[in-house]
Amino acid sequence: MKKESQNTKVSIQPLGDRVLVRKEEMPDKKSIAGIIIPDTAQKEKSKLGTVIAVGKGRTTDEGKVIPVTVEVGAKVIFNAGWDNEVSVGDDFEYFLVKESDILATTK
Repeated sequence: MKKESQNTKVSIQPLGDRVLVRKEEMPDKKSIAGIIIPDTAQKEKSKLGTVIAVGKGRTTDEGKVIPVTVEVGAKVIFNAGWDNEVSVGDDFEYFLVKESDILATTK
């Protein structure tokens, strides 16, 4: 099943409560003295991205499915490590994360 968002076509369908996120560049921060701190030098581990595809949701022990609350196209801040980076054949970085790894949505 293909999902399409912002001219991006991917052929990955996340399972369970997992979400496919395309990483966006975080804006550089400035120190009080006006020095620009690039993303690579910042200590924070969270990333900014756009939701590309979502799974159906988490299944409880009783067999009930609790749907994922984020929607395709949402801008999110998420935690991700090298172990959940996936390749879909284009020049963007993608991460397959659990919904619980999404910290916030942005506008």
